[in-house]
Amino acid sequence: MLTPNVFDRLIGTVDFCPFASVAGRCGHGQEPLWKPKGEPLYTEEERKRRDATAWTIVQGVLAPVQFLVFLVSLGLVLHYMSTRTGLAAATVSIVVKTLVLYTIMITGAIWEKVVFGRYLFAPAFFWEDVFSMLVLALHTAYLVALFSGAPVHQQILIALAAYTTYVVNATQFVLKLRAARRERPAPGTGSAALGTAQ
Repeated sequence: MLTPNVFDRLIGTVDFCPFASVAGRCGHGQEPLWKPKGEPLYTEEERKRRDATAWTIVQGVLAPVQFLVFLVSLGLVLHYMSTRTGLAAATVSIVVKTLVLYTIMITGAIWEKVVFGRYLFAPAFFWEDVFSMLVLALHTAYLVALFSGAPVHQQILIALAAYTTYVVNATQFVLKLRAARRERPAPGTGSAALGTAQ
């Protein structure tokens, strides 16, 4: 049974409302929406949880796999656009790319919950998660267009928009990964920052 306390905790895992007082919370001691520039990406405890969980390895494997799928799919889409042949292969590749994206989003949310205590919009990855929602929305819009029988040129335009946002989002995560690697581990941790890419 969902008691008020359980319900509050469930909402709290994804709650990132910037209007604390309007939402009935006082701003005193409220966790910031995103990490201020220059602040370490991970606390010592978060770093330990990140290094201990298998979800970090899952994300580290899925990120390059997704990028490889993206490159193959982009090549097939561009081939179709230039020759007007190979539509079936391009379509299958976009669907596969979308399924891989769903997989990395779900496992990334689990990773974020394990490390930061919430499934999405942890301050350390707030802007990356915000943009990830746009990436996910555009990939989903492609599936809707495909299965609703929208004109092929509309499907391709949506796919290209989705791929453009994916490149921006991947760049965000790569930059965050580099920032995490530049951070010095907290005393006693004895490990370098690994970071992750969703």
